[in-house]
Amino acid sequence: MDTDGARAWGFNGNPQLNASSISVRGVLNQLMANRNKDDNRPTIPLGRADPTMFPSYQTSPSFADAIADAVRSFKFNCYPPSFGVAQARRAVAEHLSKDLPYHLAPDDVYLTIGCTQAIEIVLSVLARPGANILLPRPGYPQYEARAGCSNLEARHFDLIPERGWEVDLDSVVALADENTVAMVIINPSNPCGNIFTYQHLKKIAETARKLGIFVISDEVYAHLAFGNNPFVPMGVFGSVVPVLTLGSLSKRWIVPGWRFGWIVTTDPGGIFQKQGLVHSIQSYLDITTDPPTFMQGALTQILEQTEEDFFSKILNLLREAADLLFDRVKEIPCLTCPHKPDGSMSVMVKLNLSVLEGIIDDVDFCMKLAKEESVVVLPGVAVGLKNWLRISTAVEFSSLDDGLRRIKTFYHRHAKKE
Repeated sequence: MDTDGARAWGFNGNPQLNASSISVRGVLNQLMANRNKDDNRPTIPLGRADPTMFPSYQTSPSFADAIADAVRSFKFNCYPPSFGVAQARRAVAEHLSKDLPYHLAPDDVYLTIGCTQAIEIVLSVLARPGANILLPRPGYPQYEARAGCSNLEARHFDLIPERGWEVDLDSVVALADENTVAMVIINPSNPCGNIFTYQHLKKIAETARKLGIFVISDEVYAHLAFGNNPFVPMGVFGSVVPVLTLGSLSKRWIVPGWRFGWIVTTDPGGIFQKQGLVHSIQSYLDITTDPPTFMQGALTQILEQTEEDFFSKILNLLREAADLLFDRVKEIPCLTCPHKPDGSMSVMVKLNLSVLEGIIDDVDFCMKLAKEESVVVLPGVAVGLKNWLRISTAVEFSSLDDGLRRIKTFYHRHAKKE
């Protein structure tokens, strides 16, 4: 008891919640804070897949027109239905059905506040005592963070760099047991920049089916494919294994700040319905926040009227940046890129510490790089792969060129003397 007679405070912060150390945003904030404030050169942001600060990566004015039209119509000022406005759900279903061997219905679509909320919803409804979920390594740390918050055990299968970052299916089989509920794939990949082939996706589907688990396919970077492998949605194999597809406007339409996404049940056999997963998702949506109604009102216009030239321009920019990065990394002895990017907005690069003096690990490399060269690169440990780096290609060509030159200078400064 305190001296004033009041009972001692009965609350504390949650010591298990340390998001800044396990989130991309948290790690990048630490790196930004470590820059030399007296360095007058512009900071080169190669750690985050958000190109919106660069003039070449501006979204289409037609998207702004769609938002303005929805607002000015005064039809979208109300609370939306829990699962989303009907016309917006229909627009997503029609949009995704173009790439599938069957037709999605509006009732297969649930609208979310970006893919981050989609991850929160899906992993929350899967959590039950003893359950586990299989996550890729390297992968997107939001899955592990959300699993931890939901008391859902995360188990990690490997992606194999020597095989173009394919899933190690043997490790998937070894990790799964009777309490495994699902596996996650990210295609096109964040952070690796690869795209799974049709044949490999089929093997993933067949493996999941044998294990009695379903696939969560994160397709935030859908159609951002500029290499040898075309993008194939996992939902193509929905008749083999049920698939929850997660997507958003963020990357392909260059509007990450709009925070608009979806969960889609690509499941022609209706297994999710029979197993009660659809009911659980619907129940969760009844108690969570909805994406703004005017955004939902604009969605049909955005999905149906985006010019192909807009998409082509973005792909060309990403292709040029990926080519530059892959070629320039060969000139920096402490870095190795095992697989030329096929898509997405980032690539994994291996760090060779044996040729460096006074660099302990990937975090130390990135902290010193930020301080000495004002270049911010994400340490691989943030995405599950220690002593690797994730480098974003979603930057202006000249900025990437400058950033890679500075990394090369940094290497020469810290290279071991012969």
